[in-house]
Amino acid sequence: MMRLLSRIRPAPGASLQDRLVWQAASLLLAYPDEALTQRLDTVEQLRAHVTGRASDLLGRTAAALREADPVAAATSYVDVFDLRRRSTMYLTYWTGGDTRNRGSEIHAFAQVYRAAGAEPPVGEMPDHLPVVLEFAATVDPEAGRRLLVEHRVPIDVLREALTEAGSPYAHTVDAVCGTLPAATDQELRRAARLAQDGPPAEAIGLQPFTLTVPPRRDEGDR
Repeated sequence: MMRLLSRIRPAPGASLQDRLVWQAASLLLAYPDEALTQRLDTVEQLRAHVTGRASDLLGRTAAALREADPVAAATSYVDVFDLRRRSTMYLTYWTGGDTRNRGSEIHAFAQVYRAAGAEPPVGEMPDHLPVVLEFAATVDPEAGRRLLVEHRVPIDVLREALTEAGSPYAHTVDAVCGTLPAATDQELRRAARLAQDGPPAEAIGLQPFTLTVPPRRDEGDR
């Protein structure tokens, strides 16, 4: 990832508070590996400068992760994010689905990163929510915020799915939603429709963009 705390400074298009929330959320939504404790310590440092409801929401996720058994935390992460399509963090899954369009949408994320002077991450897809959040926090807040706003509906679907599952990660996604403009009635209807019907699909699944790095894990049904 593109983590660099010293680059979290006020910038056009996003407040310092928003950027702190995005960076903390990126750390909390990452896979709970052996560096989890260090990431949680960083989150607490970030939360010291975050005010209001967002700080409380981020703190709830952080507390749950600190209290969880490491093996159980990793198992739960895979179960929630990798094995349930409704709670995938790959944002283009909900806009492009299993269609050729998704490849071009993923490519568009990579182009935004390169235009900001950052190479797409190695080892993870560029549309993975933690990657987008860190890009918005530390590289280009204006472009990053635009990506988040454009994919507000998938983020809302993710929040609802995590809430229904009773996942502590729901609090963090809720904090992210709080940094974005309120969803319109049209967006809310679209989110409800996607949650019920699933993403777009077509018989021809080939896409015109070949990924250099495959997803960390295959997406599956639950």
